[in-house]
Amino acid sequence: MIKRHAVVWPLFLLLILPMLLAAPAQQSPDAIKVDAHLVEVYATVYDRKGHYVDGLGRESFQVSDDGELEEIASFETTAQNLSCAILLDTTSSMAKALPRVKNSIVKLIDALGPQDSVAIYTFDERLVVRQNFTTDKDAAKRAVLRTHAQGQTALFDALSQVARDISKKPGKKTLIVFTDGDDNSSALSANAVVARAKKAGVPVYAVAEGEAARSANLKKLLEDLSKRTGGSTYQVNKSADMEQVFHKIAQDLQHLYMITYQPPFDSADRNWHKIDLVVKGLKDYHVRAKEGYFPD
Repeated sequence: MIKRHAVVWPLFLLLILPMLLAAPAQQSPDAIKVDAHLVEVYATVYDRKGHYVDGLGRESFQVSDDGELEEIASFETTAQNLSCAILLDTTSSMAKALPRVKNSIVKLIDALGPQDSVAIYTFDERLVVRQNFTTDKDAAKRAVLRTHAQGQTALFDALSQVARDISKKPGKKTLIVFTDGDDNSSALSANAVVARAKKAGVPVYAVAEGEAARSANLKKLLEDLSKRTGGSTYQVNKSADMEQVFHKIAQDLQHLYMITYQPPFDSADRNWHKIDLVVKGLKDYHVRAKEGYFPD
């Protein structure tokens, strides 16, 4: 027979136990509270000659949401680390172009900072994660070099999924997408992918070649997507342009600012909000940043 022994609690424990259970958990003094509803605005600043303007501080920027001046909640300079997602078209039409695209992307990865992280995605009819975000640039380059061409083009589905996934990462982030074909396999429509990418708010740098560059509708979609998110669209007309385009993108990534603020809307608001970003104390400048957003 197993004897069961009664547990006798000291009187002082019985007295303080209710207080211990009711007391809120103490947070570490180093704990960081993250507000998932902050609006992220990425900006690249140029002077009148088109040169990048780095070294600006939080006090140099002024952001308005639908005409209402907002308080900047957080600010990241051009020198702070970046998460870069690369989405590569590996459909069958890429068989000829893929080797030089790989080489150009490898050089772009080499141009990233030592603490910048990079993830490699590929798509045909489906999206594949070849390398999760890592600061190991050699691992990222190996993932690129292992890719091969096959299948049809589900660009819209892949773009939407990657934009949504990386939007959850903290800090500065961007999405680079290369495609040489028009979409012929996605479940999502062009309008749906633009809406979802704009909600994610991550700058999209799009590179189009071949059929993708010749398709007026796709070109318009990529240009709209980049403009709305604060990125850029590039067209590769000849193979010699490829490396130059990715070099330009690598340069841009080194000059991104990120400003966040608390949006001034209630939970029922689903309207488009226009963003205006001003740089104080700087004359004859140009800012590239997203124009607005839809609340989640």
